[in-house]
Amino acid sequence: MTAIADARTELDRTRFFIDGEWVEPRGSETHRALEAATGEVLGEAALGTDADIDAAVRAARRALDDGPWGRTTVAERVDFMLRFADALEARAESTSRLVSQENGMPIALSSAFNGGAPAGLLRMFAQVIQGVELESVRPSTGVHGATVVRREPVGVVAAITPWNYPQALAMFKLAPALAAGCTVVLKPSPETALDTYVFADAAQEIGLPPGVLNIVLAGREAGASLVTHPGVDKVAFTGSTRAGREIGAECGRLIRRCTLELGGKSASIFLADADVNTFLAAMPTSSFMNNAQTCTTASRILVARERYDELVEAVAQFSRDQVVGNPLDPATTLGPMASQTHLERVMGYIDVGRNSSARLVTGGGRGDFDRGWFVEPTVFADVNNNDQLAREEVFGPVFAMIPFDSDEEAVRIANDSNYGLGGSVYSTDEERAMGVARRVRTGTIGVNRYDIDLGAPFGGMKDSGIGRELGPEGINNYLEYKSIYAPASYLR
Repeated sequence: MTAIADARTELDRTRFFIDGEWVEPRGSETHRALEAATGEVLGEAALGTDADIDAAVRAARRALDDGPWGRTTVAERVDFMLRFADALEARAESTSRLVSQENGMPIALSSAFNGGAPAGLLRMFAQVIQGVELESVRPSTGVHGATVVRREPVGVVAAITPWNYPQALAMFKLAPALAAGCTVVLKPSPETALDTYVFADAAQEIGLPPGVLNIVLAGREAGASLVTHPGVDKVAFTGSTRAGREIGAECGRLIRRCTLELGGKSASIFLADADVNTFLAAMPTSSFMNNAQTCTTASRILVARERYDELVEAVAQFSRDQVVGNPLDPATTLGPMASQTHLERVMGYIDVGRNSSARLVTGGGRGDFDRGWFVEPTVFADVNNNDQLAREEVFGPVFAMIPFDSDEEAVRIANDSNYGLGGSVYSTDEERAMGVARRVRTGTIGVNRYDIDLGAPFGGMKDSGIGRELGPEGINNYLEYKSIYAPASYLR
């Protein structure tokens, strides 16, 4: 942390977006954003205090309870959302580039997830809410009368988002919340301190009513005050399992709604009859997406023993063939880690692997880079599923290859994990693969591929979280049921 430098950059964000305006921070603490590929300064951003969080929540509360947003119709909200989508789409190219500089995401992926996805999600949930029955009337049971069943906004939403897909994961929460009629306080991660304010620029452009969207960058302590603020009705969090436990415990204590999308230790299962080329074609999305800084990363690769040596060498060669470099170069397939701190975490897990009984097949170093937070894609073979490398989330391109002797053992190993978020199964017999996929306890799993479907529910089992985002089901997190016991005349 540092005081705001005298030399400003055009990317500096030294104010917060609260109640429809840019306001000065209550405190003096800031975060210096560094470019992942070079370590050079991108800009400075103010860090919020409890007082900033309080101001944002109060603005969101007023907009919901006293302002026009609480009385909007679905049609009015849809109009705002579609114009919001257009405004973000117009900024997509510059936003994508900024995120790639911040966290090292290859530019082609950033263009999809930070450029295109936010607008697409707004449009999708605008369509979803138009198909939701928000009020229905049914006969009361056992008495003379009617019951009006309503679905109303859950209220003020605290959206706490991570650094790895900052634009898309924020919109996982913001789009359904706006569609449902909620107001939002968005707290992005300091590791991507600059890009989230693009939402504020677009919101101002379209005239989104004051207080509907508030953005305060903050660290853990101020973030904790957002979770416990009495004006918040629901917390939507994406991040580590450790932080999710703390947030879930507080929400339980406060009887506060929450959804938690947390970590993973996903398994790819390569059955004895699987095709190597099919497996390798899926690896960019199943294992390498965003430099393996993805919660669904299949970092455990389970292989039928009779095909084990073949696939170990194929995965090792695929890893060696990755183009490691500046994420702004379209030829790059693997960019740097998001920060020096995160690089040290990933290198620490490589040391764990080196000091275990596993066999290092390829990688393990920093590569030929004299600056930036790069790491070579690293493959360990002969890993035991009880090893630390197989149990804990690395969040980087470090892969543990594990042999198995039967489909039943593959399922057992895949399920022998505290996590259950992603995964994939490979076989030339699709029904066989589907049968295995049905038995793996995970929130999402692919057959001969792994691609997240934004139109289907996404979330995890076990330590990977609570609740689901995306798809038509994603709107349910932001609506509450109310039953009004009404006169019988309402049945007419």
